[in-house]
Amino acid sequence: MSLLNRLNDDMKQAMKNKEKEKLSVIRMLKASLQNEAIKHGKQDLSEDEELTVLSREVKQRKDSLQEFQNAGRQDLVEKIQTELTYVEIYMPTQLSEEEVSAIVQQTVAEVGATSKADMGKVMGAIMPKLKGKADGALVNKLVLQHLS
Repeated sequence: MSLLNRLNDDMKQAMKNKEKEKLSVIRMLKASLQNEAIKHGKQDLSEDEELTVLSREVKQRKDSLQEFQNAGRQDLVEKIQTELTYVEIYMPTQLSEEEVSAIVQQTVAEVGATSKADMGKVMGAIMPKLKGKADGALVNKLVLQHLS
């Protein structure tokens, strides 16, 4: 089942259950996916493109969450956390730090990286492998640890 079909089914269920927040998030996700399809001039997005859109939405919410926490806006923090929970339902299962670390070690060996100067090569090789499965900040941190 495509992500758009799954969102449509979940949207109908959220309407029946009168879950306003969930419905709002699902509509926003659908709009983001449809805007991306229009931008690329396609009818349907590939799984990879859908994952890119979902990753962008998660990142936006995490950034907003951080900003609201810094500003002391607890009301908005709770709202964004709820939205983030709903968006993450549609993301693939996230890898653990140990799994990411193993992939980082393997990629560092494949690329032949030896110092922090090779950071760009390693990140360029590793991010397609981990797209949507691990947070970029975690990957960045682990790559830095392995290269130092």
